Amino acid sequence: MSKVQTLRGMNDISPEETKDWSYVENILKSVFESYGYDEIRFPIVEKTELYTRSNEAADIVTKEMYTFEDKGGESISLRPEGTAGCVRAAIENDLLRTDKPRLWYSGPMFRYERPQKGRSRQFHQFSAEVFGLNSPEIDAELILMSARLWKKLGILEDLRLEINNLGNEKTRNLYSESLVNFLKEKNEGLDDDTRRKMVENPLRILDSKSSVIQDILKKAPKIEDFIDESSKNYQINLLELLKKAGIKYTVNPQLVRGLDYYNQTVFEWKTDLLGSQDTVLGGGRYDHLVEELGGKPCPAIGFSIGLERLILLLSEQEKLKRKISLDIYFICFTESATQKAIIYSENLKEEYSDLNIKVNLGLESATSQFKKADKSGAKMALILGEEELENNKISFKDLRIKSDQESLTFMDLLSKLKQIY
Repeated sequence: MSKVQTLRGMNDISPEETKDWSYVENILKSVFESYGYDEIRFPIVEKTELYTRSNEAADIVTKEMYTFEDKGGESISLRPEGTAGCVRAAIENDLLRTDKPRLWYSGPMFRYERPQKGRSRQFHQFSAEVFGLNSPEIDAELILMSARLWKKLGILEDLRLEINNLGNEKTRNLYSESLVNFLKEKNEGLDDDTRRKMVENPLRILDSKSSVIQDILKKAPKIEDFIDESSKNYQINLLELLKKAGIKYTVNPQLVRGLDYYNQTVFEWKTDLLGSQDTVLGGGRYDHLVEELGGKPCPAIGFSIGLERLILLLSEQEKLKRKISLDIYFICFTESATQKAIIYSENLKEEYSDLNIKVNLGLESATSQFKKADKSGAKMALILGEEELENNKISFKDLRIKSDQESLTFMDLLSKLKQIY
């Protein structure tokens, strides 16, 4: 019988890899919480309407969503991104009425796109969203918080910040009309995808991957020429704040982001070390999305980190500083020793509740068990065999430094652990 395998673009994360993921996720969580952000959780399946209302013309809705009917005949979708679901949850749970919540969440997203390095059909994001605040100061806080993440992970120098201002709705409409009129004159050189975007979402043409389109756009109208004075002043104040905080940035007039709901500030952290999948974090303002999804008018801003790309970057730069997860590895040579080790393990946890202990239950050879103990990353091995059981002792071996094996009573072991912990 043939093996059942994962779906294309859906990847398992092995126990060893999960240790890397946990290391990174714990750092992200600690930084978010150090800025006063609270965790929120919401379903990975939502009504399709949630995404079509918020991103009607975006590629993730028109081409990439996993959409199907449930048994009740309702159209539902696996979430392709988190912001719309977070907004829906904030409205439905009345989080916006009296407070200006700063939230974070993480989890899997789903898009039916071509799998490649740094891009899969199930991918994971770590995100932050802020509601009720509309000022350069909160935009700056989010960018500074992201820079703090990179410092903690040791990769600030491997990333660059690109930023743009899309202006207000009137700005975008005027610019879109001008861009479309310009491109109509170049119609023969346009591909089908560009022609489609001219009708559905002209701004998305700006980040086209086609070198031909990018050459045409060099002579196209620039969005900064259409930005209203209020938006210009907003960006000036934001950039001044970043400068004071020592954050380097580049203003990129082509940066628009891939979702329809963005306005005013948009930003990305990019790297030159991952090939074409170069965006590790992206975000921006979405001041009208709450109202579009049925809430009262409420400004908002957020960002999302692609965990697969972040972990790939850390791995390739050899900056995954995974903590040793195991403290003690029990090596047992008889069935009676195994049973005794289980009891010892529970007794040790009574004294030191944070100890991570693994008991080998396989009754393998000494060589095999010592290899597994060393590979586990444990700090020490406790060995039980016939001799130890007969003398009511435990053999102790430090696995991290060269030292002789010691024979200890259980009380001696507790004393030794007290010195270490």
